Parts: sequence; structure tokens; C-alpha cells
Amino acid sequence: MEPEKTLYERLGRIEGITKLVDDIVEGHMTNPSVKARFLPLKDDPKHFAEVRQHLINFLASGSGGPEEYTGKDMVKAHTGMNISKGEYMDVMDDIMAALAKNNIDEQSQKDVLAIAYSLKGQMIGL
Repeated sequence: MEPEKTLYERLGRIEGITKLVDDIVEGHMTNPSVKARFLPLKDDPKHFAEVRQHLINFLASGSGGPEEYTGKDMVKAHTGMNISKGEYMDVMDDIMAALAKNNIDEQSQKDVLAIAYSLKGQMIGL
């Protein structure tokens, strides 16, 4: 019997996760409720590249991959943003849409959703 694949493997390893992050960020850039927070990144390509790499490493590391996340913790990263519950849910919708677009299986989608929900208190209203 084959060992169960890690979430990292089910998301397509670093290549799949990179594609997912690009699709998630693109969703955020066009999402009416949060695009004002993300579009300014396009004006600073260096900062945008850093944020993108942090997102890739965060998802890769958090799903069981060998990549190391060296960015801020969730509270530090989101303090001062005063993210609303509605914005959080809209971002979650973008994440779920990216997972579906990349043909990620239902259980893996649920696993990503559970991880994202576990971080909710570290992002909203700070």
C-alpha cells in the first residue's frame, strides 16, 4: 500500500503551488472588495516579487514541503490592515477558485480551507 501523499504533493509540489499563488494573487487583483489592497503591488515590482515569494514559501512550508517561510508571522503581516470579515471571506473565495481552476481534489481543497480558517483570527480586524 502506497503512503498517503502530503498536501504539498497533492497541490503539485513547488510548481503547482507557484501556479496556485499566481492564480490567487490574480484573483485578489481583480476582486472588487480587495483589489485596492493588492493593485499597489504592481507599482513596486521588487516588493511584489518578495510578497509573491513569501506567499509561495508560506503555502509550500505549511503544506509539508521543504521550502522555508522566512516572512512575518500572520499577526505582524496583517496588523494595521484592519481586514474585515467580508474581505477575509472574499479572499477565501479567491483561494477556492484558484484551487478549482487548478483541478485540486476536493479533500485537498478542504485541507487548504481548514488551514486558512485556522489563521482567520490572526488576520481580521488587526
